[in-house]
Amino acid sequence: MYTSVVATAVQSGDAHLFLARGGWERMDAISFGTDGWRARLDTFTDERVRMVGQAVADYLADAGHDAPVVVGYDARATSEGFAESLADVLAANGFDVLLPERDRPTPVVAWAVVDRGLAGALMVTASHNPPEYNGVKFIPSDGAPALPAVTDAIEARLAEPRTDGPRGSVERVNLVDAHAAQARNLLDPDCEGLTVVYDAMHGSGRGVTDALLESAGATVIRRRCERDTSFGGTPPEPSPDHLAGLVDAVEAEDADLGIANDGDADRLAVVTPDRGFLDENLFFAAIYDELLEDDSGPAVRTVSTTFLIDRIAAAHDEEVIETAVGFKWVAEAMVDADALMGGEESGGFSVRGHVPEKDGVLMALIAADAAAAEPLDERVDRLLDTHGDIVADKVSVDCPDDRKAAVVDALGDAIPDEVAGEAVETVVTLDGFKLLLTDGSWLLVRPSGTEPKMRVYAEAGSRERVDELLDAGRDLVGTHL
Repeated sequence: MYTSVVATAVQSGDAHLFLARGGWERMDAISFGTDGWRARLDTFTDERVRMVGQAVADYLADAGHDAPVVVGYDARATSEGFAESLADVLAANGFDVLLPERDRPTPVVAWAVVDRGLAGALMVTASHNPPEYNGVKFIPSDGAPALPAVTDAIEARLAEPRTDGPRGSVERVNLVDAHAAQARNLLDPDCEGLTVVYDAMHGSGRGVTDALLESAGATVIRRRCERDTSFGGTPPEPSPDHLAGLVDAVEAEDADLGIANDGDADRLAVVTPDRGFLDENLFFAAIYDELLEDDSGPAVRTVSTTFLIDRIAAAHDEEVIETAVGFKWVAEAMVDADALMGGEESGGFSVRGHVPEKDGVLMALIAADAAAAEPLDERVDRLLDTHGDIVADKVSVDCPDDRKAAVVDALGDAIPDEVAGEAVETVVTLDGFKLLLTDGSWLLVRPSGTEPKMRVYAEAGSRERVDELLDAGRDLVGTHL
């Protein structure tokens, strides 16, 4: 089995033929970043997608896998067609392929890999990006996000798709029921009497998350639960500026909770009656605290996520593991530490006993079950009264991708002694530079893994202080652009 067309062409002395067809240029456009390969549709073409399919087929074969592969896809106009192309390539390489009967959430596909003992999965999704984007990610046999060693191995095998050899089968299957059963068995939820407004943002959570909530006894009021490949003109990103309608609906319906998923439903956002949009850091803290009432175990959080998790863990004699940004690192640490919960401030979470992959469908059920036992606002109030006020926020600074490394290098050579009038006590270099200040606040500067931007994060005890830190972070980045 060849590793790539490039290798074959070079060995046969015909590399110029491959170059004439633009082979290297086509492969150069494919790069697996923080969560797979994403690109605009003028770059994310069927030809390149098929090359990814061949690379995955070769990777799986080289690793000795012969079990079926599942290929999932989100609600974008182009996603099903790309998924069918991937299925065609995998089948041409002898793999049996499972396709869902319609677009489905990424976590449903990830659970199917583990539940059915599959070789892995490919998921066609651009997650929260606008409709002019699409993407593809590989999910290994453990259901966790692929680590760089795996994605590097796949990139090294990019090749023109094979058309000869015995073909595998392609079958449409139901993946949702098994995931729903796993969620209910893991939690044994009781949401009777709870009213939830669910916002699918026209994405793949529709008919999945809302149905799971109803199966647990919740009354569900639906928003944007129709497929719309333009996502109603708003990217399916569950951020505060995209969820004003959900906040209004929770108030108008006198609901107990609002829940939104992003486009592929691996992340969620929560709205409460008192706070409106509930900061993801506070949601993480509330759920971890609630889980600790009946269980034990460490938490895993990214370097950009709140220290409130650390304070809650310390109160229960538990440990916190800090990772770089990206759920693949959270997942790896969750497995290594047998963590009770892992998460990131961008709304991705998972819990022990499930696949170590962020799951906005399962977390919606966990959120509703917790809110049915005690309103989330009351739990958050109690946590802040106990551990002190926490305010966190982030901003982005435009930075071309080819300048990111230089900016990071320059920052490393010029760490300030103080930020916004407070001395720098410790510098954490897990991902960019996190400056821990003597007053307990912190500032983080790191390059985005998905956009041409530098990210600036801050946490402190007041809104005013966070704004000061973010301004200082902008200035710090601007100095080196």
